[in-house]
Amino acid sequence: MIFHPSDKKRRFKTQAIVAAAGSGTRLDASGSKMLLEINGKPLIVYSLETLSRSGLIDSVIVVASEELIKVMQTLIKSYGLVKVKRTVAGGPTRVQSVANGLKTLDADTDLVLIHDGARPLVADEIIERAVTACYSEPAVIVGGPVKPTIKRINPQDKYVEATFDRRLLWEVQTPQVFQKAVILKAHRENNDLQATDDAYLVEMIGERVKVVEGSYSNIKVTTKEDIDIACGLLKV
Repeated sequence: MIFHPSDKKRRFKTQAIVAAAGSGTRLDASGSKMLLEINGKPLIVYSLETLSRSGLIDSVIVVASEELIKVMQTLIKSYGLVKVKRTVAGGPTRVQSVANGLKTLDADTDLVLIHDGARPLVADEIIERAVTACYSEPAVIVGGPVKPTIKRINPQDKYVEATFDRRLLWEVQTPQVFQKAVILKAHRENNDLQATDDAYLVEMIGERVKVVEGSYSNIKVTTKEDIDIACGLLKV
């Protein structure tokens, strides 16, 4: 069921799922990337604090690797993150990890916000923009126009095959917000796909996906260089 725009006046119950089960292999760090300290605070805590203080988010579910469940629960308690109601084990892929979080949603939830725990700089206004847009859209993603020129190359010989019109290209971020019935159907019908974001699964069931503007500061910590950038931005 898709909400009608006139429903905007009523309060929608929104739960957030934070994907934090990734291995962080590209970072080449010892231990979990989510526990990596940035300016004295674990990476995962930044986004959990922002989601927790949002008046639009009712509760948070953290999906972590199974061996870190107890560590994550201790961390959540020590930082007083009372909106984090559940910590569940992830799966072998991102899609399966998010699916595990979806299984624990409350029955009366209207909207589901999905965010990468490796994006510590998500802002309050981005969360508000995405959630409120989903009151009248089946799916909403955050992103921004790409800055560099993008070319498609042949993976074997590395010759350029095409140059894209960057006016048509946006770099996708999280959070991504979905009406609950839509995201459940998308995962149910496409749980075997290797997708890097949940919006792709929604596209595969033929639903439209609305894009709202995010921020170039809303980076995902993936490499060592990203750590330095995040440290600088989080000091501002």
